[in-house]
Amino acid sequence: MLDPYFEYKGVLFLNVSTSKENLEFVENEFQVRDDDIYNITYPKSGTTWMMEILSLIQKNGDPTWNNTVLNWERVPWIEDSGVAKKLQQSEEHPRLISSHIPKHLFMKSFNGSKAKIIYTIRDPKDVAVSLYYFSTMSTYCKDPENMDHFLKEFLTENTPYGSWFNHVKGWMELLGKDNFMFHTYEDLQKDLRGSVIKICKFLGKELDDEAIDSVVKNASFKNMKQNNMANYSFVPAFYMDQEKSPFLRKGIVGDWKNNFTVTQNEYFDKIYKAEMQDFSVKFPWDTNVPE
Repeated sequence: MLDPYFEYKGVLFLNVSTSKENLEFVENEFQVRDDDIYNITYPKSGTTWMMEILSLIQKNGDPTWNNTVLNWERVPWIEDSGVAKKLQQSEEHPRLISSHIPKHLFMKSFNGSKAKIIYTIRDPKDVAVSLYYFSTMSTYCKDPENMDHFLKEFLTENTPYGSWFNHVKGWMELLGKDNFMFHTYEDLQKDLRGSVIKICKFLGKELDDEAIDSVVKNASFKNMKQNNMANYSFVPAFYMDQEKSPFLRKGIVGDWKNNFTVTQNEYFDKIYKAEMQDFSVKFPWDTNVPE
């Protein structure tokens, strides 16, 4: 079997979705616009959720767009083959764009622009669990074999889009800039309405209470799971076998507790502590990591 991954400047990417030539175009030639809105995440950190939220905010709470157009067409991944060149010709304003690309490989034209980035971060233990199940159902990822093997791959950067730690630390270098906002998956779970209000404020988008209520209702996990425009049910089983595991699986916080052994958790904590010991920002899950 051919290797499903290839390396670009030290980071693994999926052969099925992109190429070195495409990544070079994105990094060096794609032209960022000042009114662009970027939905940036490490994989399995709330990308689909933010796609729905941004689409609904864009349409002032009207769910029609979300219910009739596939999410990857509404908020496409810039790194997917052909997408950047298509977006280059787009007359949409603002353009809603998703990406998992690490900061050091992001578009050079972003520097100095007024384009806005919303960066969503999730507890890496839950990210690892979600990625594990995603890898079991997607034919274009390496077979994870078992959780022990998968965690070693995840924690040693041998996974698409590289290290979670490097991804987070790289993008968080923008913290404090007016056009950068970060929040956590856990924030969305705890207070979705409050999160939507903060996002609207960051985007300079004024929605009335009725519109905000509609965003919250239509961006709920239950609604996304039932919405064929958001649940990836149109992706052929050849690529994603959702009988093995649904793309939108649980959407909860703390599922790692149902999947990690004590030894796996201790191993994860040891690596996390070493990687993040000099990082100044504290996340909600840091209280679960022993000193």
